[in-house]
Formats: sequence, C-alpha cells, structure tokens
Amino acid sequence: MRGVLEGLRIVIVDDDADARELLATILTQRNAAVFAAECAAEAFAILRRERPDVLISDIAMPEEDGYMLIRRVRALPVHEGGRTPSLAVTAYAGRPDRMRALEAGFDGHFAKPIDVESLVGSLLDIRSMRDLRIAPKTP
Repeated sequence: MRGVLEGLRIVIVDDDADARELLATILTQRNAAVFAAECAAEAFAILRRERPDVLISDIAMPEEDGYMLIRRVRALPVHEGGRTPSLAVTAYAGRPDRMRALEAGFDGHFAKPIDVESLVGSLLDIRSMRDLRIAPKTP
C-alpha cells in the first residue's frame, strides 16, 4: 500500500496533535501531500490557499467543530473549493452520528480508531473520481 496515494493533496484537521500526526504520517507514507491543521480556522485557510483534493476533519474540536467547518466549506463557490470531497473522522461512531455528518455535508464518516485500509480505499475512490473529471476527452 506504500505510495498508493501519489498525487493526492489532503488537508487534515484534528485538535489532538497525536491523532493528527499519526494520520499525517500514515498518509505521507503512502505518498499523499498532507497539510495538517490543528483547528477549523487553520484548515479553512489552507483549503482556500492550497485547493486540496480532500479534507479530512475531526468533528469534536473547540471553538469551531467539524460540522461548522464543513458548512463553511460547502458555502464556498465550487471554483473556490465548495465541493472539496470531505471525510469526517470522529469518536462519534453511531448511526445517528454518521447520518448527522453526511447531512452536514461530509461525503464519508470514519469512526476512531480509524480503519486505515478503509480510509485509504475511500481516498483512492476520491482520486479516481478526480481523475475522471480532469481527464482529457478523447474523440
């Protein structure tokens, strides 16, 4: 699985430094370009500046939680990142929590501790969809 995320640009936001660093390390080892943020405001600024392929956000964060962040992202125009694929990563693991994350605007929901292979699989799906959108049309 090493190197499988080559070319994917990912913003990670988690107020827990250990969780953020672990996820960043796992994704970097698979050759993703990772931008890490410790709060929603920092992640939003990175998203606006870097235009990543994916946002991975914790839900429970002080000041601005993941739900507030994804609502801000979804309020952006498409050309400014408003449809950036986004995955919630959270300790809130029940079915109602998953539904709330999806209703808020996340495209996927992963319970902590994260099943890394499932997360990587979702990231590969997102990359495939991105590649389909940017592939040149053949006559």
